[in-house]
Amino acid sequence: MRQPRTRANEPRASVSTAYAGSVRRIFFDSPLSRAGYLYATAVGIVWGSIWSTGRVERRGGLIVFRGMPTWAFGRGGSCVGGCYLTNQNVSDDILEHEAVHKRQWQRYGMVFPLLYLIAGRNPLKNRWEIEAGLEKGGYLR
Repeated sequence: MRQPRTRANEPRASVSTAYAGSVRRIFFDSPLSRAGYLYATAVGIVWGSIWSTGRVERRGGLIVFRGMPTWAFGRGGSCVGGCYLTNQNVSDDILEHEAVHKRQWQRYGMVFPLLYLIAGRNPLKNRWEIEAGLEKGGYLR
């Protein structure tokens, strides 16, 4: 008769998998990541309030700051928490793309900028841009 499995006789892979799962629960889609998202949103609001010379509106769940100087954001615009900072790049497709980045911020919190940096600057190979949709983000024409 087989003995029931206990923690003491579990294979090491199960223990490391359990550890990885608990780390994910702490950092991803957790109160900690939510706090990071809210902090990033506050930073985006301050940055957008300082530099935006255009219309500020709520669209698609994002706070959109238009009229930003081009040096104040990357590429055609940047999502910082729940804020989208851009000059005039606000098509429905772009906002749908940026809404995915907002969700990424919510899931990963302040770890997200580091993960994005590690993924690389090439949007065609960056997993976060691919997840958000390359075509909607204007990377494929």
